[in-house]
Amino acid sequence: MEDVIGIIVAPIIIFMIFVAPIWLIMHYRSKKQISQGLTEVEYDTLQKLADRAEKMSDRIHTLESILDAEAPEWRNKV
Repeated sequence: MEDVIGIIVAPIIIFMIFVAPIWLIMHYRSKKQISQGLTEVEYDTLQKLADRAEKMSDRIHTLESILDAEAPEWRNKV
């Protein structure tokens, strides 16, 4: 019976000494970073992606209008 308790208790002690503190530190560090918001670099990247998405939307609209004029049934072929 004491061997079984020793087998169970040893990993728990190792976990509590080594893994749990690192886990808690990393958890609260990530929470702190999330609460700070976007950095300058992240905001610039997000802005560039939004601009690209806007340009792509305009291009798609233009292509669809050209296809509607030249081949009105193109939407039904898909």
